[in-house]
Amino acid sequence: MRQALIATTLILAAVMTVTLVPELVRAQGQSEQVPLPPGGFRPPPMAPIKPYKPVAVTPPRAYDDPSFIAFRKQLADIARHRNRAALAKLVVAQGFFWMQDKDLADKRKSGIDNFTKAVDLDAKDGSGWEMLAGYAAEPTGAPLPNRQGIVCAPANPNIDVKAFQALIEATQTEPPDWGYPIKEGVEVHGAPRLNAPVIDKLGMNLVRVLPDGGPPNNPNQQYFLHVATPSGKAGFVTGQELAGLGGDQICYTKDAGGWKIAGYFGGAGE
Repeated sequence: MRQALIATTLILAAVMTVTLVPELVRAQGQSEQVPLPPGGFRPPPMAPIKPYKPVAVTPPRAYDDPSFIAFRKQLADIARHRNRAALAKLVVAQGFFWMQDKDLADKRKSGIDNFTKAVDLDAKDGSGWEMLAGYAAEPTGAPLPNRQGIVCAPANPNIDVKAFQALIEATQTEPPDWGYPIKEGVEVHGAPRLNAPVIDKLGMNLVRVLPDGGPPNNPNQQYFLHVATPSGKAGFVTGQELAGLGGDQICYTKDAGGWKIAGYFGGAGE
């Protein structure tokens, strides 16, 4: 499912990058300055909010193999203590893959060296270890098509890709503009407050996430997302009640010695 979503994203969301960036590069090679339109570059206006056809979503299931659950607990402990030596034992020594538009893994280096670079494990702010802790806490997982014995997490929801493509075209949006509720009946509030009136409730369908929301400056403050429901109403849901599509994934494999980290989709740039 992830590969289908990635394909949709690349086709619909990356066209502007693929076609326009080379032109800008060529222009920069010919002149020190790229001519700007009056007022400078501006993002395109947000597509209008209007009712849209619901597209059903089936949330991913937990990967409940007992050995995998135990492995995730071990991984969480390693992440908490930032123990690189212990982590190295849980990453495949050879054959690690790091997929973006191609495999970025350096086959001359060990698995732990490639994984460290993929998730920026050496970041001074500790964000790489925090990311690893997040993956360790992720209960879902799904087999990776065309790679026998590989399980990737978090797993993606089950969505009709053709219906999703039609929805994107009908609403003049992009794949990253969509998410899904983590449960049936998530309340949509008329303002970004839990005590604000409830104006709608979400079923298990894709929901449009509007671009004017974002995390609060105060990390202790409740985080809300601005959404447009299938009925055409705009409102707010808490950030914890909505999941995104696609995103990075960590992949695992199981050998005679147990589970190990085998690869990564996404990650930092080269």
